Amino acid sequence: MSETILKVSGVSKRFGGLQALSDVGITILKGQVYGLIGPNGAGKTTFFNVLTGLYTPDSGSFELGGKPYQPTAVHEVAKAGIARTFQNIRLFAEMTALENVMVGRHVRTRSGLIGAVFRTAGFKAEEAAIAARAQELLDYVGIGRFAGYKARTLSYGDQRRLEIARALATDPKLIALDEPAAGMNASEKIVLRELIDQIRKDGRTILLIEHDVKLVMGLCDRLTVLDYGKQIAEGTAAEVQKNPKVIEAYLGAEHKTA
Repeated sequence: MSETILKVSGVSKRFGGLQALSDVGITILKGQVYGLIGPNGAGKTTFFNVLTGLYTPDSGSFELGGKPYQPTAVHEVAKAGIARTFQNIRLFAEMTALENVMVGRHVRTRSGLIGAVFRTAGFKAEEAAIAARAQELLDYVGIGRFAGYKARTLSYGDQRRLEIARALATDPKLIALDEPAAGMNASEKIVLRELIDQIRKDGRTILLIEHDVKLVMGLCDRLTVLDYGKQIAEGTAAEVQKNPKVIEAYLGAEHKTA
Protein backbone atom coordinates (compact mmCIF):
# COMPACT_ATOMS: atom_id res chain seq x y z
CA MET A 1 0.00 0.00 0.00
CA SER A 2 1.30 3.44 -0.96
CA GLU A 3 2.46 5.85 1.70
CA THR A 4 0.13 8.76 2.49
CA ILE A 5 2.01 12.02 2.03
CA LEU A 6 -0.77 14.50 2.80
CA LYS A 7 -4.05 14.03 4.63
CA VAL A 8 -6.29 17.02 5.18
CA SER A 9 -9.72 16.77 6.80
CA GLY A 10 -12.57 19.13 7.66
CA VAL A 11 -11.02 22.39 6.45
CA SER A 12 -13.32 25.40 6.65
CA LYS A 13 -12.55 29.07 6.16
CA ARG A 14 -14.81 32.12 6.32
CA PHE A 15 -14.05 35.70 5.29
CA GLY A 16 -16.68 37.89 6.93
CA GLY A 17 -19.98 36.79 5.45
CA LEU A 18 -18.38 34.59 2.78
CA GLN A 19 -17.92 30.89 3.50
CA ALA A 20 -14.90 30.27 1.27
CA LEU A 21 -14.34 26.62 2.28
CA SER A 22 -16.74 24.14 3.90
CA ASP A 23 -15.43 20.86 5.31
CA VAL A 24 -12.88 20.16 2.55
CA GLY A 25 -10.52 17.19 2.76
CA ILE A 26 -8.03 15.42 0.48
CA THR A 27 -5.62 12.50 0.74
CA ILE A 28 -2.55 12.36 -1.50
CA LEU A 29 -0.39 9.28 -1.83
CA LYS A 30 3.36 9.24 -2.48
CA GLY A 31 4.22 9.69 -6.15
CA GLN A 32 0.82 11.00 -7.19
CA VAL A 33 -0.01 14.09 -9.18
CA TYR A 34 -3.19 15.22 -7.46
CA GLY A 35 -5.36 17.86 -9.09
CA LEU A 36 -7.54 20.49 -7.44
CA ILE A 37 -9.94 22.05 -9.93
CA GLY A 38 -13.14 24.05 -10.04
CA PRO A 39 -14.72 27.13 -11.62
CA ASN A 40 -13.51 30.63 -10.77
CA GLY A 41 -14.32 31.43 -7.14
CA ALA A 42 -14.61 27.77 -6.18
CA GLY A 43 -12.13 28.06 -3.30
CA LYS A 44 -9.07 26.43 -4.87
CA THR A 45 -6.62 29.21 -4.10
CA THR A 46 -8.07 29.69 -0.61
CA PHE A 47 -7.46 25.99 0.10
CA PHE A 48 -3.93 26.30 -1.27
CA ASN A 49 -3.28 29.33 0.91
CA VAL A 50 -4.61 27.55 4.00
CA LEU A 51 -2.50 24.50 3.27
CA THR A 52 0.67 26.56 2.84
CA GLY A 53 0.29 28.88 5.81
CA LEU A 54 -0.88 32.11 4.16
CA TYR A 55 -4.35 31.83 5.72
CA THR A 56 -5.30 30.39 9.09
CA PRO A 57 -8.20 27.90 8.80
CA ASP A 58 -11.24 28.15 11.05
CA SER A 59 -11.16 24.37 11.42
CA GLY A 60 -9.38 21.34 10.02
CA SER A 61 -6.70 18.75 10.68
CA PHE A 62 -3.47 18.31 8.74
CA GLU A 63 -0.98 15.44 8.44
CA LEU A 64 2.18 15.50 6.35
CA GLY A 65 4.18 12.32 5.99
CA GLY A 66 2.07 10.70 8.71
CA LYS A 67 2.78 13.44 11.26
CA PRO A 68 0.39 16.21 12.37
CA TYR A 69 1.39 19.71 11.39
CA GLN A 70 -0.20 23.14 11.65
CA PRO A 71 0.09 25.48 8.65
CA THR A 72 0.55 28.57 10.81
CA ALA A 73 3.27 30.34 8.81
CA VAL A 74 4.81 30.00 5.37
CA HIS A 75 8.37 29.35 6.60
CA GLU A 76 7.15 26.68 9.03
CA VAL A 77 5.24 24.93 6.24
CA ALA A 78 8.39 24.94 4.07
CA LYS A 79 10.39 23.40 6.92
CA ALA A 80 7.67 20.78 7.41
CA GLY A 81 8.07 19.73 3.77
CA ILE A 82 5.63 21.59 1.50
CA ALA A 83 7.00 23.85 -1.23
CA ARG A 84 4.73 25.94 -3.43
CA THR A 85 4.75 28.12 -6.48
CA PHE A 86 2.34 31.00 -7.07
CA GLN A 87 -0.15 31.90 -9.78
CA ASN A 88 1.61 35.26 -10.05
CA ILE A 89 5.33 34.56 -10.36
CA ARG A 90 7.26 35.54 -7.22
CA LEU A 91 10.95 35.50 -7.98
CA PHE A 92 13.75 37.77 -6.79
CA ALA A 93 13.92 39.73 -10.03
CA GLU A 94 17.36 41.27 -9.54
CA MET A 95 19.00 38.04 -8.38
CA THR A 96 20.36 35.46 -10.78
CA ALA A 97 18.55 32.24 -11.53
CA LEU A 98 21.20 30.38 -9.52
CA GLU A 99 20.77 32.70 -6.54
CA ASN A 100 16.99 32.27 -6.62
CA VAL A 101 17.36 28.51 -6.32
CA MET A 102 20.00 28.86 -3.62
CA VAL A 103 17.50 30.88 -1.56
CA GLY A 104 15.14 27.91 -1.67
CA ARG A 105 17.90 25.54 -0.61
CA HIS A 106 18.72 27.64 2.45
CA VAL A 107 15.64 26.18 4.15
CA ARG A 108 17.75 23.03 4.65
CA THR A 109 21.03 24.67 5.69
CA ARG A 110 22.79 23.93 8.98
CA SER A 111 25.25 26.81 9.33
CA GLY A 112 23.87 29.42 11.68
CA LEU A 113 24.26 33.17 11.95
CA ILE A 114 27.74 32.95 13.43
CA GLY A 115 28.98 30.88 10.50
CA ALA A 116 27.51 33.36 8.03
CA VAL A 117 28.96 36.40 9.79
CA PHE A 118 32.47 34.99 10.24
CA ARG A 119 32.53 33.02 6.98
CA THR A 120 33.68 29.84 8.71
CA ALA A 121 35.07 26.88 6.77
CA GLY A 122 31.85 25.00 7.44
CA PHE A 123 29.78 27.86 6.09
CA LYS A 124 31.88 28.13 2.91
CA ALA A 125 31.67 24.39 2.28
CA GLU A 126 27.91 24.41 2.74
CA GLU A 127 27.49 27.41 0.42
CA ALA A 128 29.52 25.62 -2.26
CA ALA A 129 27.32 22.53 -1.88
CA ILE A 130 24.18 24.69 -2.10
CA ALA A 131 25.42 26.35 -5.29
CA ALA A 132 26.24 22.97 -6.84
CA ARG A 133 22.79 21.60 -5.97
CA ALA A 134 21.13 24.76 -7.33
CA GLN A 135 22.95 24.29 -10.64
CA GLU A 136 21.83 20.64 -10.77
CA LEU A 137 18.23 21.72 -10.33
CA LEU A 138 18.47 24.40 -13.01
CA ASP A 139 19.82 21.72 -15.36
CA TYR A 140 17.00 19.40 -14.29
CA VAL A 141 14.25 21.87 -15.24
CA GLY A 142 16.04 22.72 -18.49
CA ILE A 143 17.40 26.21 -17.84
CA GLY A 144 20.91 25.49 -16.58
CA ARG A 145 22.46 27.71 -19.25
CA PHE A 146 20.72 30.72 -17.68
CA ALA A 147 22.23 30.25 -14.20
CA GLY A 148 23.99 33.62 -14.30
CA TYR A 149 21.10 35.56 -15.80
CA LYS A 150 18.94 37.84 -13.65
CA ALA A 151 15.51 36.29 -13.12
CA ARG A 152 13.72 39.23 -14.73
CA THR A 153 15.54 38.65 -18.02
CA LEU A 154 14.24 35.11 -18.46
CA SER A 155 11.27 34.32 -20.66
CA TYR A 156 7.91 33.78 -18.99
CA GLY A 157 8.05 30.02 -19.41
CA ASP A 158 11.61 29.87 -18.08
CA GLN A 159 10.59 31.93 -15.04
CA ARG A 160 7.89 29.36 -14.34
CA ARG A 161 10.49 26.59 -14.51
CA LEU A 162 12.80 28.61 -12.26
CA GLU A 163 10.03 28.74 -9.65
CA ILE A 164 9.72 24.96 -9.81
CA ALA A 165 13.49 24.56 -9.42
CA ARG A 166 13.41 26.79 -6.35
CA ALA A 167 10.57 24.72 -4.90
CA LEU A 168 12.50 21.50 -5.53
CA ALA A 169 15.53 23.01 -3.78
CA THR A 170 13.71 22.78 -0.43
CA ASP A 171 13.69 18.98 -0.84
CA PRO A 172 9.93 18.87 -0.20
CA LYS A 173 7.65 15.96 0.61
CA LEU A 174 4.97 17.72 -1.46
CA ILE A 175 5.24 20.27 -4.27
CA ALA A 176 2.17 22.50 -4.56
CA LEU A 177 1.87 24.17 -7.98
CA ASP A 178 -0.60 27.05 -8.28
CA GLU A 179 -1.64 27.33 -11.94
CA PRO A 180 1.85 26.74 -13.38
CA ALA A 181 0.52 26.85 -16.97
CA ALA A 182 -1.16 30.27 -16.56
CA GLY A 183 -0.03 32.59 -19.34
CA MET A 184 1.94 29.92 -21.18
CA ASN A 185 1.68 29.32 -24.92
CA ALA A 186 1.05 25.86 -26.36
CA SER A 187 4.73 24.91 -26.75
CA GLU A 188 5.57 26.07 -23.21
CA LYS A 189 2.71 23.95 -21.87
CA ILE A 190 4.14 20.87 -23.57
CA VAL A 191 7.51 21.47 -21.89
CA LEU A 192 5.76 22.04 -18.54
CA ARG A 193 3.78 18.83 -18.83
CA GLU A 194 6.95 16.86 -19.60
CA LEU A 195 8.67 18.43 -16.57
CA ILE A 196 5.81 17.64 -14.18
CA ASP A 197 5.66 14.09 -15.51
CA GLN A 198 9.42 13.70 -14.98
CA ILE A 199 9.15 15.03 -11.42
CA ARG A 200 6.48 12.41 -10.74
CA LYS A 201 8.58 9.64 -12.30
CA ASP A 202 11.45 10.64 -10.03
CA GLY A 203 9.29 9.86 -7.00
CA ARG A 204 8.04 13.33 -6.08
CA THR A 205 4.46 14.07 -5.04
CA ILE A 206 2.58 17.00 -6.56
CA LEU A 207 -0.59 18.94 -5.78
CA LEU A 208 -1.71 20.86 -8.84
CA ILE A 209 -4.21 23.70 -9.24
CA GLU A 210 -4.77 24.39 -12.90
CA HIS A 211 -7.44 25.95 -15.14
CA ASP A 212 -6.20 24.07 -18.21
CA VAL A 213 -8.53 21.09 -17.92
CA LYS A 214 -6.82 19.19 -20.73
CA LEU A 215 -3.47 19.46 -18.93
CA VAL A 216 -5.00 18.37 -15.63
CA MET A 217 -6.90 15.41 -17.05
CA GLY A 218 -3.80 14.18 -18.86
CA LEU A 219 -1.48 14.45 -15.84
CA CYS A 220 -3.38 13.81 -12.62
CA ASP A 221 -3.81 10.43 -10.96
CA ARG A 222 -6.73 11.73 -8.90
CA LEU A 223 -8.72 14.95 -8.70
CA THR A 224 -10.88 16.87 -6.26
CA VAL A 225 -13.43 19.32 -7.63
CA LEU A 226 -14.53 22.34 -5.59
CA ASP A 227 -17.55 24.55 -6.23
CA TYR A 228 -18.53 27.46 -3.98
CA GLY A 229 -16.09 26.19 -1.37
CA LYS A 230 -17.58 22.70 -1.22
CA GLN A 231 -16.12 19.42 -2.41
CA ILE A 232 -18.46 18.10 -5.09
CA ALA A 233 -16.40 15.24 -6.56
CA GLU A 234 -13.23 13.19 -6.04
CA GLY A 235 -11.76 10.41 -8.14
CA THR A 236 -9.83 9.60 -11.28
CA ALA A 237 -9.99 11.90 -14.29
CA ALA A 238 -12.43 9.54 -16.02
CA GLU A 239 -14.70 9.41 -12.97
CA VAL A 240 -14.68 13.16 -12.45
CA GLN A 241 -15.42 13.94 -16.09
CA LYS A 242 -18.62 11.87 -15.93
CA ASN A 243 -19.84 13.31 -12.62
CA PRO A 244 -23.13 15.22 -13.12
CA LYS A 245 -22.25 17.76 -10.41
CA VAL A 246 -18.99 18.55 -12.15
CA ILE A 247 -20.69 18.94 -15.52
CA GLU A 248 -23.22 21.31 -13.98
CA ALA A 249 -20.57 23.33 -12.15
CA TYR A 250 -18.52 23.89 -15.28
CA LEU A 251 -21.18 24.08 -17.96
CA GLY A 252 -24.42 25.01 -16.21
CA ALA A 253 -27.52 22.91 -15.66
CA GLU A 254 -28.89 23.65 -19.13
CA HIS A 255 -26.02 21.71 -20.72
CA LYS A 256 -26.80 18.49 -18.89
CA THR A 257 -29.45 17.47 -21.39
CA ALA A 258 -28.00 19.27 -24.41
